[in-house]
Amino acid sequence: MSTATLPSTPQAAPLSIGPIPLSVPVVLAPMAGITNTAFRRLCREYGAGLYVSEMITSRALVERTPESLRLITHHESETVRSIQLYSVDPTTAGEAAAFLAGEGLADHIDMNFGCPVPKVTKKGGGAALPWKLTHFRNIVEATVKAAGDIPVTVKMRKGIDADHLTYLEAAKAAEGAGVAAVALHARTAADFYSGTADWDAIGKLKESITSIPVLGNGDIWSAQDALRMVEQSGCDGIVVGRGCLGRPWLFGDLSAAFRGEEHKAMPGLGEVADAFRRHAELLVEFFDDEAKACRDIRKHVAWYFKGYAVGGELRARLAAVESLQHMDDLLGELDRDAPYPGEAAEGQRGRAGTPKKPALPDRWLESRELTGASRAEVTAAELHHSGG
Repeated sequence: MSTATLPSTPQAAPLSIGPIPLSVPVVLAPMAGITNTAFRRLCREYGAGLYVSEMITSRALVERTPESLRLITHHESETVRSIQLYSVDPTTAGEAAAFLAGEGLADHIDMNFGCPVPKVTKKGGGAALPWKLTHFRNIVEATVKAAGDIPVTVKMRKGIDADHLTYLEAAKAAEGAGVAAVALHARTAADFYSGTADWDAIGKLKESITSIPVLGNGDIWSAQDALRMVEQSGCDGIVVGRGCLGRPWLFGDLSAAFRGEEHKAMPGLGEVADAFRRHAELLVEFFDDEAKACRDIRKHVAWYFKGYAVGGELRARLAAVESLQHMDDLLGELDRDAPYPGEAAEGQRGRAGTPKKPALPDRWLESRELTGASRAEVTAAELHHSGG
């Protein structure tokens, strides 16, 4: 793969998540429908890091649903098995963590308190839940206790909106509960994915939390963005989500940058096509169903070929691919010698959306405690939605 020479950068300090040492301070953010075993394996082929599973609801895991058990399955090459749990109930969260620990199914558990999806927040889950600080603390404490020697981390947002920030108090509560690290997506639920991530908030969190690592998340589209975040905020590591969509080689860039090496991937169209094909192969193995794998890879077409000389008609056909042979025929129509197009292939991936008023349970903001009426809303919140 073609690379560019970048200015040399200082080597990053090592990072450990509990007993787990990371050679570079880089974490793949959980993304529903994206960070399955296939995508994690592909990213690992390009660079080092901690690669976290799709979000799994604790209730589904406790009930041993076939889909949840499939999603927590790791390939033998995944030497650190990292699973993200979503929960709204201390008992269920503890039971799910105990299951993972007792069956030896995970080496690291991350907890999702950052989901901004209205279906979740309107029932008091995701980014809305840390507002009920005692309830939040109880969930985290139950998970840490049940996990035993498995390190538990927490990922959260700044809060519900600018007037209802929760991240500093919630992070302190999580630190006190014994988590191994906290990660902040520097937006509120109201921000959704719009605007610019508030890296200064990550810096404030780093100043407040001193006994465990603080990780930053938001607007990391390149390795240079990651280095700037660390320099600006002082955070101990970075969490990358949408920036790696269609660009698994970003983890190679990140690994090199944090090691102080001069490297930036500039893949030509043929190299992008090969990565896309490799992703599909791994999806076939993951689903054990070629047709299902091809349906899944369709959503990645726009991300992989962003900025490249691929006509709209061919893009549309790739987004309707039916088999690996069909894919090979379509990829054969590409000009494999077409070079890396520069800035056109870089920058934001995924939809940013616009700020919106968060959907919350009735009278949710009137108290920081979970009342009987609110508790009924929260019990219905364990739905499978994207993390934040």
